[in-house]
Amino acid sequence: MDLTIKQPHLFDPANGVDEIGDLHIKDGRVVTNSSASSEKEIDARGLYLLPGLVDIHSHFREPGMEDAETLETGSMAALKGGYTAVAVMPNTNPPIDNEGVAKFIKEKSEEIGLCRVFPIGTITKGRKGKELSEMIHLYEAGCVGFSDDGNCVEDSSVMRNALEYSQLFDVPIIDHPEDTTLSRNGQMNEGVVSTELGFKGIPDVSESSMVARDILLSRFTKGRLHLAHISTEDSVHYLKDWKTDRITAEVTPHHLLLTEDEVKTFDTNTKMKPPLRKKSDLEVLQKALKEGIIDAVATDHAPHPDYMKEQEYTIAPFGVIGLETAFSVLYTNLVISGKLSLAQLVKSMSFQPARILNLPFGEVRDGGIADFTLIDLDGEWKVDPSNFASKSKNSSFIGWELKGIVTYTIVNGNLTFREGEFLKS
Repeated sequence: MDLTIKQPHLFDPANGVDEIGDLHIKDGRVVTNSSASSEKEIDARGLYLLPGLVDIHSHFREPGMEDAETLETGSMAALKGGYTAVAVMPNTNPPIDNEGVAKFIKEKSEEIGLCRVFPIGTITKGRKGKELSEMIHLYEAGCVGFSDDGNCVEDSSVMRNALEYSQLFDVPIIDHPEDTTLSRNGQMNEGVVSTELGFKGIPDVSESSMVARDILLSRFTKGRLHLAHISTEDSVHYLKDWKTDRITAEVTPHHLLLTEDEVKTFDTNTKMKPPLRKKSDLEVLQKALKEGIIDAVATDHAPHPDYMKEQEYTIAPFGVIGLETAFSVLYTNLVISGKLSLAQLVKSMSFQPARILNLPFGEVRDGGIADFTLIDLDGEWKVDPSNFASKSKNSSFIGWELKGIVTYTIVNGNLTFREGEFLKS
């Protein structure tokens, strides 16, 4: 479809684009100086046109846990949140530790025809941390990175070998940094609040010790390392002091905006791993994102059905959803407040995660792939789980009043989301 988007505010900090003007799309690419009439036009006056958001860390649960999310409902949630590309983690059932599962995810997502979905393969067979998966076959089947997310590769020699293998394909080893000998049976951050509530805590050193180990292993092997869901002050300090161009990191919206005090409500939507930390950690994370020490925002979208999250706190599973709220909740609470610029937020949610995964997205430029989101930055909405596209409703931000409404999402030049309506390509 040829498409002309009339008079949006074009905004792409990676390429220095910040202007109002028409944007023309032909055969899935941006074209300039187009005089030909388009099949379709969108009047986008008053809207910001941003590079399509890219989520480096999500869970769509299919295959095996379709009562929580499916490739289709996860894709719908992504589009509604302005995401055009999502990398899905391999803790499915069966896990993405063979080319058959990787191909299933790629092919079914393409058949669904909504957003782009890229599988992350496992680091080890069965995510058991013992024996490396068939990385070459997984890469050839379309995997854009490797992770045992949900589990940490605690054997240092296995992690070393994985980082060495990453050099063959120049793709990241996505690390879930957690020493389970320190965190086992923990329910929330270890500290004063966990003592008050009588919960076993998860100490921050269970994360930061693995962050330190794996940064050192990356420096030793020259392998590509990406650190998932960083949550502690010490982790940031190790990044700041030891980071190389082979090391990247992400942070989630909930770790940027919420603290351990939220757990006092006993709402299981405050239960995630890593857990919500102290206010001092939150402030360091915000500063690290602003300064580029942390490269990307990732949702860690982790859906669970109501019947699992509505159990008592110590039994309920870890994890919250985030695709539909990520941009708006950060725009409202960090950009409008002046703690982060719009350029920093957009770049960390589009260009940066795309570069980490070697994906050719996250830009607005002549000849570039036409993956965009159009957002009404002044539009106001309230987080209401009854309106979620996701199959699960376990959000940390229910009831929050936000600014920034995703109005259109465009994938490969095709209009896939329009004012609440999903349009398959």
